[in-house]
Amino acid sequence: MLKWEYALLVRRRQAATTDLGWEVVFVWYGPDGSMVDVTPYGDTALAHLNRAGDQGWELVSMSEDPSLEGLSELHRYHLKRPKAAEPPPRQRMRGVRTGRRTLSG
Repeated sequence: MLKWEYALLVRRRQAATTDLGWEVVFVWYGPDGSMVDVTPYGDTALAHLNRAGDQGWELVSMSEDPSLEGLSELHRYHLKRPKAAEPPPRQRMRGVRTGRRTLSG
C-alpha cells in the first residue's frame, strides 16, 4: 500500500520590520515537524514550488487566509510525496546455538 508524507509551504507578505515597505517570507513545514525559513532560496512562490517539485513533492492544494486582508497576506501550499519504503523487519535466525555455557558453582 502506498503511503504519503505531507509538507506545507507558507508564503507571508507582511509589513517590513526595518522600513515602511513590505517583505515576503517563506517558511517550510516538513513532514518531520521541522520549520525552516526558506526565504533565501527564492523570492517567488513558483521558485519554491519548483524546488519542492525537484525533490518529489506534488502540490495538492493552495489556500489563502482572507482574515488578513489589507494588513498582510498568508498563502498556504499543501504538498505531498510518496513516503520512502520502510525496509522489511530483520528476521531472527531460529535454531542457531549461541555457544553460551552456564557455570555451576
